[in-house]
Amino acid sequence: MTSRRQVPGRPRRWMPVFAAAVAAAAMAGCAETSFIAQTAKTIGVGDERPRPEATYKVGKPYQITGVWYYPAVDYDYVETGIASWYGPKFHGRPTANGEVFDMNGLSAAHRTLPLPSMVRVTNLENGRSMKLRVNDRGPFAHGRIIDISRRGAQLLGFHKKGTARVQVEIIADESRRLAASLRGGPTIAANESPITVSRLPKAEVTSQELLPPPGATTAAPAPVETAPLAVPDRGEQLAMTGSGPEVVRVGPAVPTRIYVQAGAFSQFDNANRVRARLARFGRVNVSPVLVDGRDLFRVRVGPFDSVDEADRILERLIGAGFPSSRIVVD
Repeated sequence: MTSRRQVPGRPRRWMPVFAAAVAAAAMAGCAETSFIAQTAKTIGVGDERPRPEATYKVGKPYQITGVWYYPAVDYDYVETGIASWYGPKFHGRPTANGEVFDMNGLSAAHRTLPLPSMVRVTNLENGRSMKLRVNDRGPFAHGRIIDISRRGAQLLGFHKKGTARVQVEIIADESRRLAASLRGGPTIAANESPITVSRLPKAEVTSQELLPPPGATTAAPAPVETAPLAVPDRGEQLAMTGSGPEVVRVGPAVPTRIYVQAGAFSQFDNANRVRARLARFGRVNVSPVLVDGRDLFRVRVGPFDSVDEADRILERLIGAGFPSSRIVVD
């Protein structure tokens, strides 16, 4: 019986087949690992992805489709204009200051206010108003002054319509407290809030009952009046959600008109020249206004019956060399 011996240095015939099988298995394993990783990114398996932390941010000037915006601290900010809302496309993504956008929360995006800030947004069309936390930059459409989370738009009553004529006003004391807490500064107490300390010194006090002086009469103690339980004002409604009560104030609707303002000028002659240039876009008026103690002359086109019409004229004015033009509600 003869036996076969392997010649030293001669490759085994089955080794290439074995190596190919190993490589194929490795490639399949890599592909499977890559698929699982990509799926985890897409659906957030276990929701274990690290969430970014919120920071206080004002930011540098930036540009959106040809228009410059200049973020700044402004605790006197009040503006009227058109609001829109945003939701599913940005849900779960980081905001401009590092928070996570929740379309079911109460937040907003603004182009220039510090992040975060607290604002009160009033829907002038139905009188509803509520507080919102500004933690993102936007809107990216020229004719909007604020973008509101989907839940905020629902409570303010314009979710289905898409836009609303609004007034946006910063809440100065709450915005200052937010800034101080995120910058590590001293905490600022709210107005009329009690001052609390961890410990106060206790004095030694003794008491002793004394008899009434001669001829004095004793009277029954006066009844103690109990204050009624505090209830929300008649002008407030509570909309209960899973995250707690959301207070919506309801006031009267305000009749408004929509204009496109090309600018405000300190000299009437300059305003009048701009009025002449804009005559081809529709009815143009020049009106005097006092702003911070200064006499200015506003140049406005309108009024318009719809937001869509105002949007079209706004884009035409920006294209005609008036990049600071904006939609205003008056």
